[in-house]
Amino acid sequence: MTQPHDTNASAPHPTDEQQVRRLYEELIAGWNARDASRMALLFADAGNVVGFDGSQMNGRSEIESVLGGIFVQHPTAPYTTIVRDVRLASADIAVLRALVGMVPPGTDDIDPAVNAVQTLVAVRLEGRWRVEVLQTTPAAFHGRPEETVRLTDELRGAYRSSSSESSASNSSE
Repeated sequence: MTQPHDTNASAPHPTDEQQVRRLYEELIAGWNARDASRMALLFADAGNVVGFDGSQMNGRSEIESVLGGIFVQHPTAPYTTIVRDVRLASADIAVLRALVGMVPPGTDDIDPAVNAVQTLVAVRLEGRWRVEVLQTTPAAFHGRPEETVRLTDELRGAYRSSSSESSASNSSE
């Protein structure tokens, strides 16, 4: 007797690392779309954000409210990101480290003054990865201007690469 064919049986399942990377990509896409609700939904109920300026947001509702206010009051720049690594601390906890830069509205280049390092701690809750902590730390490199130049050049490359990919996909539509 032949068994019905399961179309999902041969579909590859994303690894935990890929799922955490995707969670981060969704979070950044929410920021770039200036969508506080979309971002807040990615957090654990008691998730925490430590912003570039040291401000903190605790819990989904505060994250949504504060980010919503920021998006209304300020022309936030989109992020360009480079994920450095994702490490599993346990079966249900992961740490992602990334470098981020921003291209301010009305410009077409990375602003080195707002380059930062982001650390995301993700937890698996009920089978789904959620953001527990997102911390953004300025990449000031005090006394090491060559590091600022190196990071900015790397982020410029990522920005140009993503911009050319966007242009290519838009022109093929």
